[in-house]
Amino acid sequence: MPRRTDISSVLVIGSGPIVIGQACEFDYSGTQACRVLRAEGLRVVLVNSNPATIMTDPDIADATYVEPITAGFVEKVIAAERPDALLATLGGQTALNAAVALHESGVLERYGVELIGASIEAIGRGENRETFKQIVAEIGGETARSAICHSMDECLKAVEDLGYPVVVRPSFTMGGAGSGMAFDADDLYRIAGSGLALSPTTEVLLEESILGWKEYELEVMRDGADNVVIVCSIENVDPMGVHTGDSVTVAPALTLTDREYQVMRDLAIDVIRAVGVDTGGCNIQFAVNPDTGRIVIIEMNPRVSRSSALASKATGFPIAKIAAKVALGYTLDEIPNDITQQTPASFEPTLDYVVVKVPRFAFEKFPAADTTLTTHMKSVGEAMAIGRSFTEALQKAMRSAEKAGSELDFASEAGDVAELLARVSRGYDGRLGDVVAALRAGATVEQLCEATRIDPWFVDQLLLLCEVAEEVRGVEHVTPQVLRRAKRHGFSDSQIAALRHSSAEVIRGVRQTLGIRPVFKTVDT
Repeated sequence: MPRRTDISSVLVIGSGPIVIGQACEFDYSGTQACRVLRAEGLRVVLVNSNPATIMTDPDIADATYVEPITAGFVEKVIAAERPDALLATLGGQTALNAAVALHESGVLERYGVELIGASIEAIGRGENRETFKQIVAEIGGETARSAICHSMDECLKAVEDLGYPVVVRPSFTMGGAGSGMAFDADDLYRIAGSGLALSPTTEVLLEESILGWKEYELEVMRDGADNVVIVCSIENVDPMGVHTGDSVTVAPALTLTDREYQVMRDLAIDVIRAVGVDTGGCNIQFAVNPDTGRIVIIEMNPRVSRSSALASKATGFPIAKIAAKVALGYTLDEIPNDITQQTPASFEPTLDYVVVKVPRFAFEKFPAADTTLTTHMKSVGEAMAIGRSFTEALQKAMRSAEKAGSELDFASEAGDVAELLARVSRGYDGRLGDVVAALRAGATVEQLCEATRIDPWFVDQLLLLCEVAEEVRGVEHVTPQVLRRAKRHGFSDSQIAALRHSSAEVIRGVRQTLGIRPVFKTVDT
């Protein structure tokens, strides 16, 4: 179906303030959306409280308002600009909450503004924990045992049935704000009290602990003709209990069987249809019990998310751009690929490469901060790399963080096994480096899997890196075969130099003399 002709101007709610989980990812998506809408000949009005963004550049929108993203201020913009439609699914949770408030106060109806991208009903079904739980049950899926609470008394009563530990998840918040793992009554008072205060609906979900389970995410896109594509599958290297924004993540999912992936895929398609996100993208998170294979649906975001930006870069499928076009009435088969101009967006990207994202933290700027990683996101950014194998992509991504000590160390003293095993049992910045140190000190894959709950396949890949490092260290002379093998596993010249007691300049000279140079490949889309 062609683009709707009854819309001539669109109000876009932007990314809002720079806070963890709500920052440049949504500037990226909002900027794409504004450009697409203007290219379609629409007048674009932008509201964003943060002037230090690309989207607030005067060339991006026709009219830009640098104002707080609250229902009151957005209403003033609506009164002045009189847009036909409001697009709020590309500005993160801040934009979504503002749109809900505008609807509930009657502003959208009073000014005749239509909400596009996701309806109020779809937002409510996706964001309200109890409603979403019922939808999952109706489609034959499973959620973790849980209880919805609106007061501390209700929380205390619910935990009598669920038992400790429990996960606390507030409704309508982002970046895991107000969430956490309560191991006793003191934790519950602290975390649930904060969650109830932060939730716009004073609502929290208490959930049975699925700590240590494997975590996955699917990026899903649907249009008005019910075409659905799975843009990308993402797997967390860290187990449940660490926010996905703080975890090392990998695309595509690497440790699922095909049967498990197809079950997850079917559930995701059923969820997006049942929730009713009919013109845009969303992400759906799953947890899998590594011992039994039980799959539970954790939650969904009926909007473009932080993970959508990662998936866009990983696949070359511009999620925000296509979500904006779909919101205007186009179907996925009508939207051509940017590069080829022939392959439509209804074709799912195929990843014959591995993408790894590593988070970047700034704990050094906050000496009093708790460095333990929990369900509340703490990373301030991330670096992403693409490689032909997990080991190559991981090493490239870790040094791309451009932070002292972020590169894996295979040359210095490994340390004490017992001490390292005790340390890696919690999530923190640099845990994978300590897992490598433990392997080098003699810890087994089984010991590390038990301590970290990281899938054995990933730990085995780190052991493979240790073996390649020992090979580089042990040969009398660096041969082309050894050097090429190290490079294919992502070792930098400086890492190889440290193993050989040499300098990066010498290794680089040897490598170039042998004709071992990097090559660059394009992603399929």
